[in-house]
Amino acid sequence: MGSAFEKDIKELDPRETSKYLGREESRDIEHKNEKEKLKKIHLRRMRLVLGTELSAKNKIQATGSLAVPVLSYSFGIVNWRQEDLQKLDRKTGKLLTIHGQHHTKEDVDRLHVPRKQGGRRLVQLEEACAVEITKLVEYVDSKEDPLIQTVRTH
Repeated sequence: MGSAFEKDIKELDPRETSKYLGREESRDIEHKNEKEKLKKIHLRRMRLVLGTELSAKNKIQATGSLAVPVLSYSFGIVNWRQEDLQKLDRKTGKLLTIHGQHHTKEDVDRLHVPRKQGGRRLVQLEEACAVEITKLVEYVDSKEDPLIQTVRTH
């Protein structure tokens, strides 16, 4: 027995969408639209965190726990190109500069270096994407479940 949601999805035309738990669902993933939505959410959360009166260390930690997971949950599902992630990283650097968390002439690579080595330890999106996809592939390869193996071959 399927849920009402599953019945709604099966009856949908591939281009139609239905709303479930506040998210639009469809049979196909519209990668471009999803990427734009996720970018907006990520940048909005970045602005919210950077607008607080937290210390610099806590702002970086908050972005890592509030803004980055919005994107990391989509890695492996939505087709992210490296150029898209690089642009988003640059936009993040600009936001940090605007909010006084990074000097314009300071080394950008220092943002991603661990704190013990003199950096900020801001999560680099390309690296996070590679890690998530690697974990996903390892998980799928380790399971003997026939449904997961079907997904793997698909």
